[in-house]
Amino acid sequence: MAHVLCLGEVLIDQIAEQVAVPRADVQSWRMCVGGALANVACGLAKLGTPVYLISCVGQDRLGKHCVEFLVGQGVRTTAVQVHPHAVTREVYITRDAKGNRVFAGFTEQSRTAFADTVMDARFLAEDLFAEADFLVLGSLGLASEQTSRAIGRALKLAEKYFVPVVVDLNWRPMFWPQPALAAPLIRLLLQHADFLKVSAIEAIEVLRCSSPGALRQMFDHLEGIIVTDDERECRYLLGDRQSRIPAFAVEAVDTTGAGDAFLAALIHRLRQRPLAELADVTYAHEAVRYACAAGALTTMGIGAIAPQPNHGTIEAFLSARTEQQKS
Repeated sequence: MAHVLCLGEVLIDQIAEQVAVPRADVQSWRMCVGGALANVACGLAKLGTPVYLISCVGQDRLGKHCVEFLVGQGVRTTAVQVHPHAVTREVYITRDAKGNRVFAGFTEQSRTAFADTVMDARFLAEDLFAEADFLVLGSLGLASEQTSRAIGRALKLAEKYFVPVVVDLNWRPMFWPQPALAAPLIRLLLQHADFLKVSAIEAIEVLRCSSPGALRQMFDHLEGIIVTDDERECRYLLGDRQSRIPAFAVEAVDTTGAGDAFLAALIHRLRQRPLAELADVTYAHEAVRYACAAGALTTMGIGAIAPQPNHGTIEAFLSARTEQQKS
């Protein structure tokens, strides 16, 4: 059966239950399974898309919890490696008064000892690529030499089996021992991509521009470029046409994982018709609007995965918004 492959980190998000306070003043934390590609995988599974996560966790309590949680969400985990010595990463996240996340650090552990940094290229299952519709990647794995090699092999397998590659830039300087080295590696990764999803802030910080048209000039091989701009809008270039969709106004509680839910919903829609049909302006607009709704709905609960909507919830949300516009 055709499926999507998500390659990247699964970890534990420790999310502050109190808002607008620094990490030192947080009184309680909510433990949630997270990691950008794990979030995308769960979002796809909730929408009914078959999906495998390719990742690495530690042979520890948190790693076991992550895998069990993913299975419960409907994600296929046979490609999740378990490392005997490295530990599963924990990320601490505080929130401002508007629910916007602030990454506040990791557990006290050397970066090189986290399981997501030691994914082994030798254990990537080639047969999974033979039937994949998309390979979805982030950039955080490039920060470590070993996981970077696994990404390289995955890209070669995607090329061998003509699997379109989606890159979510997901710029997180705190994951990089030497952040100054990130931009050249990310640009190299994008040379292998077919689609790029990036936030406006990330695009400016790493690529020095946030216009889909300007990004297409830099990476003219890309079939699609999507730039999300938080609560303002989403700008996109699919095929040869550019457009924008205003963000949906919702009461945001926690923005953690909104972009991941957006990407999952977009890929879910892109699987439903041949990619050549993205030249259809209406189809492209509806696919991105569907993704915007998924992202907005996810901000209305705490955590990246639990609030992710299913297809029915997204359709009901869009239908209600359409009726509001008519009245």
